[in-house]
Amino acid sequence: MLFSLGQVVATPGALDHLISHGISPGALITRHSIGDWGNLCRDDKLMNSMAILEGTRILSAYNVGDVKLYVITEADRSSTTLLLASEY
Repeated sequence: MLFSLGQVVATPGALDHLISHGISPGALITRHSIGDWGNLCRDDKLMNSMAILEGTRILSAYNVGDVKLYVITEADRSSTTLLLASEY
């Protein structure tokens, strides 16, 4: 793990979508915590690498089926949220 996740929470919509696709929410949280930022452009990936060092917000994006999900760790590392992009 590259950084603290804090309290990990997920929206009901994200959980329902992942379960309907046979994917564990923990799988995306783990990818996020080890620096697999998913479907981000190169610049956003670099921003995440800097965020680890500077203590700013970290965001990952993953496509599951035709839906994008985000995993966001707050700058103060108090919490990490898994949510549908449409819920952002």
